[in-house]
Amino acid sequence: MAASMMGARAAAAAAAKQLLGWGCAERSAAAKVFSGRQGLFPSYVFQVQQRRSLSLHEYLSMELLKEAGISVPYGLVAKTPEEAYNIAKEIGTKDLVVKAQVLAGGRGKGTFEGGLKGGVKIVFSPEEAREISSRMIGKKLYTKQTGEKGRICNQVFICERRYPRREYYFAITMERSFQGPVLIGSSQGGVNIEDVAAENPDAIAKEPVDIVEGIQKEQAIRLAKKMGFPANLVNEAADNMIKIYNLFIKFDATMVEINPMVEDSTGIVMCMDAKINFDSNSAYRQQKIFDLQDWTQEDQRDRDAAKADLNYIGLDGSIGCLVNGAGLAMATMDIIKLHGGTPANFLDVGGGATVQQVTEAFKLITSDKKVQAILVNIFGGIMRCDVISQGIIMAVKDLEIKIPIVVRLQGTRVDDAKALITASGLKILACDDLDEAAKMVVKLSEIVTLAKEAQVDVKFQLPI
Repeated sequence: MAASMMGARAAAAAAAKQLLGWGCAERSAAAKVFSGRQGLFPSYVFQVQQRRSLSLHEYLSMELLKEAGISVPYGLVAKTPEEAYNIAKEIGTKDLVVKAQVLAGGRGKGTFEGGLKGGVKIVFSPEEAREISSRMIGKKLYTKQTGEKGRICNQVFICERRYPRREYYFAITMERSFQGPVLIGSSQGGVNIEDVAAENPDAIAKEPVDIVEGIQKEQAIRLAKKMGFPANLVNEAADNMIKIYNLFIKFDATMVEINPMVEDSTGIVMCMDAKINFDSNSAYRQQKIFDLQDWTQEDQRDRDAAKADLNYIGLDGSIGCLVNGAGLAMATMDIIKLHGGTPANFLDVGGGATVQQVTEAFKLITSDKKVQAILVNIFGGIMRCDVISQGIIMAVKDLEIKIPIVVRLQGTRVDDAKALITASGLKILACDDLDEAAKMVVKLSEIVTLAKEAQVDVKFQLPI
């Protein structure tokens, strides 16, 4: 197999995290249409580290489809309005589509800086392609998913306009309830699949795939028939599904979404759009893919976290969290919530963090201006508590951190860690009990928040 069973399980874990809301909502829509069943393997067989999946721009995903032998509209990417003009002339047709390359859903209904409505525009000349591109490139696009921050558009995809007779929806994703890949199809393509699933669940067809045996031709044919392809195109549609599945496995994808897959006016099956997510755990063997990542589409903190090899997810709360281990990190967030606080982030420093990584972790946390207090929760198994303490002390000194820090340390070299904190003379609050530590950090966060609202400066003295 092109991808091992372990790789598939890793992809499943990454997709599961995405489905919890940490990825693009539009790209996780397919997973919301499942009905569960017993999977192919027991849930305890593998345990993998979960990380955010990688997404590529549409034009790169379309290129991967083309390389796999799948029919797609001809097009090229432009980084300047003049390039857009030249590409439009090269394509040689008066019917063209200009698509903003922004990693966010809902671009068609978005608004650019400057007032241009929509990130997908139909144009009828090279001159018009240049004019529209000039209003997209270098501008931020605001959609429901980007919020007020928006996403910068650095390039546009210029492609020929095709005229479909019928539009279908097709996707492959890793689904926890099936414990493997599942093919998803619908006769209602070109629309929001979430709306279809909510209004007419019977319009969604599913075909689970055995990760060991791989996709079978009869499965693809069965799904193509359920999707409503004409009899003369069922085999062609099934062949495309098999090619897409092989691409899915070859590149360790967690999701491939084609919306729409169409019957073209010329009588062929064609993929008009593509969104592909890749399992970040496969970066070591998919370097070609991961080199294509567009970091300008990521939040600055996400970029910094990736450089420092930290698992960081920004949230909307006021209490920063620094924890080792994903499970303990989620439990820490839960207990903060239990005591009335709101976590500002998920941050797992892992089991082998260095002093420098701990310092970088504090930089990430404190770069979020919403953070009013920090809780450090470390269970030292592989991770040494004294290393964490050294990193905390260095970060507090270097960054001149003024907000309260509550530290709960247990495990390897915990006594050395406590001695280092005491000797530092810094206002770092040590607490052995996690429940008490959570209560303390929530109260301190509330105090700092109230003080800032009242425009009062608060200084903490030990003991509190």
